[in-house]
Amino acid sequence: MIKSDVPGTQEWLDERRRRGDLPLPTSSNPALSLKLCDPGQGPAPFQAVVVLIQPGTGLALRPPPSCLFPPDPAPSPPAEQIRVKPDRTGVVTDGVKHSMNPFCEIAVEEAVRLKEKKLVKEVIAVSCGPAQCQETIRTALAMGADRGIHVEVPPAEAEHLGPLQVARVLAKLAEKEKVDLVLLGKQAIDDDCNQTGQMTAGFLDWPQGTFASQVTLEGDKLKVEREIDGGLETLRLKLPAVVTADLRLNEPRYATLPNIMKAKKKKIEVIKPGDLGVDLTSKLSVISVEDPPQRTAGVKVETTEDLVAKLKEIGRI
Repeated sequence: MIKSDVPGTQEWLDERRRRGDLPLPTSSNPALSLKLCDPGQGPAPFQAVVVLIQPGTGLALRPPPSCLFPPDPAPSPPAEQIRVKPDRTGVVTDGVKHSMNPFCEIAVEEAVRLKEKKLVKEVIAVSCGPAQCQETIRTALAMGADRGIHVEVPPAEAEHLGPLQVARVLAKLAEKEKVDLVLLGKQAIDDDCNQTGQMTAGFLDWPQGTFASQVTLEGDKLKVEREIDGGLETLRLKLPAVVTADLRLNEPRYATLPNIMKAKKKKIEVIKPGDLGVDLTSKLSVISVEDPPQRTAGVKVETTEDLVAKLKEIGRI
């Protein structure tokens, strides 16, 4: 049992204990420093000390005197500056840390939830690209995926990967692994193409549910509630099927430290596109990549007449 004298922390402590990532003191080490949560997150953002009340009876959690007040939030790291290559063929990616596409992260979470409900047997995480893709696959494994498949593509070729090439890879893997459901993000946030899921369904000749905000497995059918311009639309798809995840489908979990350690032992199979009989040659070529034009500063005007005169001056009217 864990008891807290800090207001509003009991539920948070119970959840940490249930997840298994709450360190506990022992009789040999009766006091243990614990960072309750990051500044600005949760009900009690400060360091605290967990004290062993009596072996086998419980723990008490109290903030030390020096931490009765929350520390100043750490400054947010600056956003990664996007720089265009000198030859105008793309953007600079050397030294840039890559992360999982947020919509694909939602798709992984939904697959893991279906497995936790014992509705699916196995979750396979797939990524197509250079060696750095394995970091993203490890993230999916830490979230709860069972194994990973890395379709390795050299960096020079990976720059030319588009939705069509990735869809061909996913379709071949779906056939090879004999899967019943392909879950992926509705679009990537770098190119915003929103095409991979639809093309994958086309190659497989499977039904598809795009922009899913709710997914319910009903025997050999899948109920998908999807967001459209006019509201919500409900589809029933016969498995196997392809589903793309929208923002409101779920909220992805944070990978706990024990699961991150377990993910390091999970298997990642590395294959080549040629092993699947897929040609990744692109018929598109980038002519030029340009920086967006700099926005000019706004101008304040006193009267409507001044506004009209200014608009005429810059040729807008």
